[in-house]
Amino acid sequence: MINQLFSWLDASSCNVMAVDTIERELLNAGFTPLRQQDRWDIAPGARHYIVQNGTAIFAFIAGQKHPAEAGFHIISAHSDSPCLKIKPNAEIWCEGGALKLNVEKYGGGIQYTWFDRPLSIAGRVALRSDDPLHPRMQPVDLLEPVATIPHLAIHFNRAVNEGNPISIQRDMLPVAGVFTDGERETFAAKGGFIRTLVAKAIDVDPADILDYELCLYPVDRACRIGVNGALFQSGRIDDLSMAFAALRALLDSADTPSDSTRVMAIFDNEETGSGTKQGAASPVLRQMMERMTGDYESYCRAVALSFMISADDAHAWHPNYDGKYDPTNHALMGHGPAIKINANCKYMTDADSAAVFQSLCREAGVPVQYFVNHSDVLGGSTLGNILTGQIPLRGVDMGAPIWAMHSARETASCADHTATVKVFTHFYKL
Repeated sequence: MINQLFSWLDASSCNVMAVDTIERELLNAGFTPLRQQDRWDIAPGARHYIVQNGTAIFAFIAGQKHPAEAGFHIISAHSDSPCLKIKPNAEIWCEGGALKLNVEKYGGGIQYTWFDRPLSIAGRVALRSDDPLHPRMQPVDLLEPVATIPHLAIHFNRAVNEGNPISIQRDMLPVAGVFTDGERETFAAKGGFIRTLVAKAIDVDPADILDYELCLYPVDRACRIGVNGALFQSGRIDDLSMAFAALRALLDSADTPSDSTRVMAIFDNEETGSGTKQGAASPVLRQMMERMTGDYESYCRAVALSFMISADDAHAWHPNYDGKYDPTNHALMGHGPAIKINANCKYMTDADSAAVFQSLCREAGVPVQYFVNHSDVLGGSTLGNILTGQIPLRGVDMGAPIWAMHSARETASCADHTATVKVFTHFYKL
């Protein structure tokens, strides 16, 4: 299971590639795509999925009973992670032929962890088509290191280890190489360095690339760490580890008949507030549920019978920073998934839903723990409370504990991931 997770993480270098990875697995498991513009006819036991904007994906297995009689069992997560996105007109040519790429940050990353790493480029491009209203969208992943963000040597900044404010625009522009005047002219003739590079990777004419959404990512692969291999490290663990736990559980439970309709909802743009047509604040999940129930009355009945697990990784207690954590409600690495609670409703968890998740873990033979913020530390929010602004669902916010959340490389526990898949699978089989 962990090796499969590593393969999925390595293949999912950005939100576009994560959805592409999930879609391939769903197709292999007999799921068929639906389009929003078509009429849906959902038979009991049918396996379908929809893709929203190429960066969010929603899969379901229709229950043996109508949703108005048995409800939905939903697990939600998100496909995006903090990164550096490449701006249009990205080339900045410098003295001696050095080329920098103009970027801006996406989400709230730990920026200094991106320095001195081999970086590649992934995302999607919009290609010319016969219909100007519908360009052809093509995923792309260069798969090899094409840039780095070099640190300034300590000799020029002796105070670097005493705290070093970082400017994205000044300090974090990746260097893509040093080129001759002839190479620069060749890039210019083909529409620029980025278009030339991407066009070669996907074998298209650079002139056919109308636009792009591209980001940088570290090419370091997922791996086990620690003497006993109990931990693993990768980019984008938050939140792809939870997305892939939901996928694994859906596939593992797919051949077990269930009265309830099982839903996996992988949203985009959680790291920037979810306020997009593919984010949790959009009506995309609600509309899908309404269409599966057939009418508004049935939809309302189905929602009342439903439960959602909002899965987004939790902060693991850090042995070097004990004072940052709540003294009695901190999640330990390797001690199971954590129920996330916030008195100011940053999470959707309440006593009812926490009790449900505890019971699920107990029945699945999985340990469970709590995460509550230190009372003097402001925490973040996630999908659960945003979704309940659209759908009045019962549900719990939870996550597997990780270290260095939003770093270029995060660390998690193999046992916690296995436990999470186990409880998710049990939930889907009910």
